Amino acid sequence: MTEQELTFKEGYDILKKNADLLESQEDPDIDNLMKMVEESMSAYTACKSRVDAVQQALNETFKEQ
Repeated sequence: MTEQELTFKEGYDILKKNADLLESQEDPDIDNLMKMVEESMSAYTACKSRVDAVQQALNETFKEQ
């Protein structure tokens, strides 16, 4: 799934899942770390893009009033 296909909630859920997994591991799973980082970066980019779009829409809405 690409970052353009992710909704904010899906991206947030991925970030939360990966953060929880990293926090719960006693021994880091180095073999899957790179995959997790790449997945998290994609999810972060999707979330940031959505937040930026909402922020811009709000700025335009309040600017017109």
